[in-house]
Amino acid sequence: MSKRMDRHKNGENDLFSREAYRRSKLVKQLDEQEDNYLDTDWSDTDDLIDIANEYDTPEAYEEYANYYYEHKQPSRMHVKRKQRRAIYHNTNKDAIDPEDHTDSFDSELEVVESSQVTKSPKQKKTKKKKKHRILKFILLLLVLIIGYCAGGFYLGQKDAKSEASTLKSQTFNGVTSEDGSKNILLIGNDSRDGENARADTIMILSFAGKSKTPKLISIMRDSYVDIPGYNSTKINTAYAYGGAELLRKTIKENLGIDTKYYVTVDFQSFEKVVNALFPDGVAINAEKSLDLDGIQIEKGQQVMNGLKLLQYARFRHDEEGDFGRIRRQQQVMTAIFSQLKSPMALLRLPYAAGKALGYTANDIPISYYAKIGFSLVKGASSLQRLSVPVDSTWEFGTTADGESVIYFDNDIETKAISKFLAQ
Repeated sequence: MSKRMDRHKNGENDLFSREAYRRSKLVKQLDEQEDNYLDTDWSDTDDLIDIANEYDTPEAYEEYANYYYEHKQPSRMHVKRKQRRAIYHNTNKDAIDPEDHTDSFDSELEVVESSQVTKSPKQKKTKKKKKHRILKFILLLLVLIIGYCAGGFYLGQKDAKSEASTLKSQTFNGVTSEDGSKNILLIGNDSRDGENARADTIMILSFAGKSKTPKLISIMRDSYVDIPGYNSTKINTAYAYGGAELLRKTIKENLGIDTKYYVTVDFQSFEKVVNALFPDGVAINAEKSLDLDGIQIEKGQQVMNGLKLLQYARFRHDEEGDFGRIRRQQQVMTAIFSQLKSPMALLRLPYAAGKALGYTANDIPISYYAKIGFSLVKGASSLQRLSVPVDSTWEFGTTADGESVIYFDNDIETKAISKFLAQ
């Protein structure tokens, strides 16, 4: 036991020893109780005052006890501990006013809170080195991730383009929407019909609106529209007349949607794309049993490879016709996007995405892939969908040539699309 403690216990009237001893005991006692601090009910300050009674008068600590109760946020525990230690170690004989030996611990805490404890140069240097190490680690991790993604994407595209493909790049004068959105026109065509095949599937992928989640608009292939430079006919004919560019103009003129980029995929390529992204298949709940081109699909939950998924999305030989087909196509796209979030899919994604896009004709720059990639994966499970024309706004009809078409009001559809994209 130190001499200072002996003097205090023997009742020596040494203000410095009493004050230092009081502080040391209080600091020690509070430190010991910090582990149980969160489980302690401080609504009654008698516990703390009892502690003070062992070494000093209750009055000297009552105000501090109240302060401790009123400021008992757990997030400040570490700070308070540092403050108490700083007060104790900075105490010296000259700092204690003999005329006022009842100065509260609380007032000294306020003094320390308004000032900073000076750190030694060694402490500052150590902290600076630690920061640099963390920053270097984060930077290295980012470089490795970017390198892995870029390398995988490049190899995937190279492997896909080394295979024979009937798809060729097209002229496409894409336009950014007024709200800044860069919508993507997705075109599926049956290349078996030859070079001038009609578009079998017409969709628009958008990231517009407040939600920033992916939005998918499907356009009925039998929609009766005005084709710039040609007679009015089905919208899917626009692709046969003038490729992706004429289809873009037709959509803009009739439905008011601008598209910036395009992606075209034929049936054979679609199958390869799915198999590249999901070697183990895509989990989907088939809404009905069907048979198309010898491929039989049973109703219910199952895993489909690229060929089965293609036939499921193409089928329209029932009473629903193109309406049922559009619904199944959207179901297929939702299932594909949802499974992009699985850990294994994320690891394969750079290579698989490069390979998948290598099977298609498109004009999307790599920089845009990087920009929308995170949003696409993040919002995959919440993909919003819209079919055009919307419910109860259309009617069946027959053209002079005897073709069955779908008539609708352009203004009504344009407003419905604008509302959908703005959500």
